[in-house]
Amino acid sequence: MNVSIVGAGLSKFGRQPGTTGREMAVTAISAALQDADLTWPDIQVAFGGSDSSGLADTLVSELGLTGIPFTNVRNGCATGGSALYAAVNAVKAGAAEIALAVGFDKHPRGAFDPTPAEWGLTDGYGSEGLMVTTQFFGAKINRYLRTHGMNPAVLADIAAKAYRNGSRNPNAWRREAIPAAEIAAAEMVNDPLTKYMFCSPGEGAAAIVIAAPGVAKKLGRAVRIDAITHRTRRFGSFEVFGPSVQGTGEPTSVSTDAAAAAFEQAGIGPDDVRVAQLQDTESGAELMHMAECGFCEHGAQEKWIAAGETEIGGRLPVNTDGGCIANGEPIGASGLRQVHEIVTQLRGEAGERQVPNAPRVGFTHVYGAPGISACTVLTV
Repeated sequence: MNVSIVGAGLSKFGRQPGTTGREMAVTAISAALQDADLTWPDIQVAFGGSDSSGLADTLVSELGLTGIPFTNVRNGCATGGSALYAAVNAVKAGAAEIALAVGFDKHPRGAFDPTPAEWGLTDGYGSEGLMVTTQFFGAKINRYLRTHGMNPAVLADIAAKAYRNGSRNPNAWRREAIPAAEIAAAEMVNDPLTKYMFCSPGEGAAAIVIAAPGVAKKLGRAVRIDAITHRTRRFGSFEVFGPSVQGTGEPTSVSTDAAAAAFEQAGIGPDDVRVAQLQDTESGAELMHMAECGFCEHGAQEKWIAAGETEIGGRLPVNTDGGCIANGEPIGASGLRQVHEIVTQLRGEAGERQVPNAPRVGFTHVYGAPGISACTVLTV
């Protein structure tokens, strides 16, 4: 049974003084319900999560005390994707005909500050700097660029695209285009990544309403979820908070595992996708995820980007809303923001950033520490 998305809603992303993460979540849920032409009492089961803004199930205080099952999800940057995975499976299992997934966060300024013990690691990981995520991202993309013979200049081009797309997105945090030369010349954070190549911990919320086929047909404007997958890392991976590559040879990739499973489930291949959202915690992540998710060969990304293939009018538009780089990363919301964007594109409602030629197949990919990924294939 293919369930469908019948409603999608967002709050604004970026710094919002005086607005709590919970308030953003209620805004996103209200927008998703309005989009679906439903009300809160129509929701029969819900799943949601936040990393730093409280428990999602307590949102019923503002939404309404209807007594539904509401499960909290916390899975790093994959929280939103994991919540949607649970909601889809609840509908497929017959536990409900209409379900909600919500993700939200309001992070303070500055880098994330993870504690080793919470990740099952010794204190040495913190004292030796292995919990500093920017350091990991720099090490991983450096290795990747050397392995596949690519010029680091491509990283500035990816970030410049993100800011251009963000300038067309009324909900984005960063809405000013930045030239690639300025991005490349900016302050270095962890070589080869400058400050404008990273996303920032941010604020925002996203919500998705899904429904069984019969309900979706009555409501209309539905976008089918042809596949949704969720995987954790296997032995041999090179992940956040890991000091080295396990085993020998090329590292395995949880993103590759999740994406391959999604395409198998949907019965299509990467070549069928016309618009994609790929996790871009920094511009190196987008580069790697293009190949890890099967859209091109490793090392071919540089030619794709130089030819404009990932631009809005290209062969595979990637992160048309600006991705994490332009929207920031409120951890709980990112995966569902991606889904919201693909729904908007497939409906033809993306305005200035609309992909041409009426795309009918979209893909989302989210990746989180310490090696977890969720992917969807969406169609109309």
